[in-house]
Amino acid sequence: MQTVVIVIHLMIVAVMIGAVLLQKSEGGGLGMGGGAGFMSSRGTANLLTRMTAVLAALFFLTSLFLSWHAGLDRRPASIIGTDAPAPTQPAGGAPITPPTSGGILDSLKKADEQQGQQAPAGPQAPRSQ
Repeated sequence: MQTVVIVIHLMIVAVMIGAVLLQKSEGGGLGMGGGAGFMSSRGTANLLTRMTAVLAALFFLTSLFLSWHAGLDRRPASIIGTDAPAPTQPAGGAPITPPTSGGILDSLKKADEQQGQQAPAGPQAPRSQ
């Protein structure tokens, strides 16, 4: 359904661009005042003005529908997992201490220490082969 509405939306955009380009320029900002057209001046102004207004309304409606339809599947996500219960304080009042080994941070720290020991003391010149 979304694909059908996108195609209709693009058709509305193409027709609206054509309708705006066919309208007579009132300001003459580029020196291209409206010359003789294929329709009379009054009929063209009324038809194109109304058509542009209808196309603009349809454009806004399809835009709103597409944004609403795209947001249907979104659900707010929590950073904190809701499956795990929150840690509680023991009855004695002693604070909970985190585990001291086996964590990902500990393994990364060990890897950094091993790389630091193997690193050369200073810069070396490139060797030719």
